[in-house]
Amino acid sequence: MPPIKIKHEHSEHSLVDGDDDYISSDSSFYGSSPHRAHLQHLSDTFSPEEHRSASRPTLAALAYEKISNPPPSAPTAELYNPYAGLLHARQLSEHVPAFLVRLPSLTTPASTIGPWIHIANPYSQRRPTDEDRASFTAEAEPLLADFVTCKTELEKTLSGTKLTRALTPLRSHLSSAILARARTHNLTSGKWLLFPMPENVNAVWESVAIGTASGQLGIGAKVGSDEGKGRRIARVCCVYTADFADEGDVRRVLEGLVERGLVGRRYNGAGEGGERGIYYKCDAFTHLGINSGNEWGLSVSMYSSKEMLASSKRKHSA
Repeated sequence: MPPIKIKHEHSEHSLVDGDDDYISSDSSFYGSSPHRAHLQHLSDTFSPEEHRSASRPTLAALAYEKISNPPPSAPTAELYNPYAGLLHARQLSEHVPAFLVRLPSLTTPASTIGPWIHIANPYSQRRPTDEDRASFTAEAEPLLADFVTCKTELEKTLSGTKLTRALTPLRSHLSSAILARARTHNLTSGKWLLFPMPENVNAVWESVAIGTASGQLGIGAKVGSDEGKGRRIARVCCVYTADFADEGDVRRVLEGLVERGLVGRRYNGAGEGGERGIYYKCDAFTHLGINSGNEWGLSVSMYSSKEMLASSKRKHSA
């Protein structure tokens, strides 16, 4: 091996193989024989598994492990639209702004699409096909007829306060029996009722539609189309929940309407409902034609926004 010459300021030395102070070009790079033997031993006896178990992983190692072994992703919810293919409702392929432009509540004629414009919560797990409306109606209508018969008999002997006292528990029993049969046949939906004036209906419906489509309100919503009744008649807007007995969910949807400025919390005239607030009605009563001033004297509303919000305030302040 040719010697390496290193120039110093006043002399020149040749580094050659040997035991003196001179070393070859290879020896300084690989180390001494004992050192090389020690390194070889470490290499031969190294165990990656033992090293990993005995040492703490670095942040880089942890990051690589997470990237290399990602957690199983949650199954993507299948979007659902009970109004697929229907002209009067929003389609899943239709952006909400485009839907609102296509079917503005204020000016869309009922003669072209019917009395209602619908939108569904595409993330809802509820399926209207689970409902058995025919069986429910077949069982509930005789209950109403029996009440009328009983009421007629009582009116033959009672009047005034005495008649009222006699009918009150019968009405309570009738209402409970109807709701029990509604649950038996999966007819558990209900809705908060808003009554915006025509000049406000598009803005109210836009807020409700966006909240429904994003899954932040209830299972669906609908608003009345233009039936040609003029600008002095309020429109109806319904915001649906899945279960009239699920007071927590009913309250959640109400709070969502309050947050959107659609219902006044303090009942000072701000928001829908003014001093009285708004009311919640179960669909079972709607299917039976039980409306305000009905012949059975049944209370149509299950919940009042005024009472429910006051109850929430008391719970928070307690």
